[in-house]
Amino acid sequence: MHPLFGKASELTETVIGAAIEVHRNKGPGLIESIYEWCLLKELELRGLACASQKLVIIDYKGFKREEPLRFDVLVEDCVLVEAKALQNVLPIHKAQLLSYMKLMDVPLGLLINFHEARLTNGIYRLVLPGANR
Repeated sequence: MHPLFGKASELTETVIGAAIEVHRNKGPGLIESIYEWCLLKELELRGLACASQKLVIIDYKGFKREEPLRFDVLVEDCVLVEAKALQNVLPIHKAQLLSYMKLMDVPLGLLINFHEARLTNGIYRLVLPGANR
């Protein structure tokens, strides 16, 4: 089991609650960057440590490179949140989030599509393969 999986699982309810608050306040139909910024602020108001950009070490067959990675919101170093404002969430959106989770060794991810009349219809929880075993 991933050492941060338990903490990440406990945090998802708070993160989803924050996203619902943002959606209640702003409604659907805006651009992703607005939802991302509002969610970051709402999570900070709830006392959670968040980041939206980070240097990561890319390791490829023994070669290493430091690379800045732009992601939406990393909560407490264990939940990666991807904010979307799309008509339809596609498999590639989930695959991208899983790739970021793998690259950053984050056990749990939430893909949140704010372009839904009812936000809970647009929330997808992804687990890094093997993180919950």
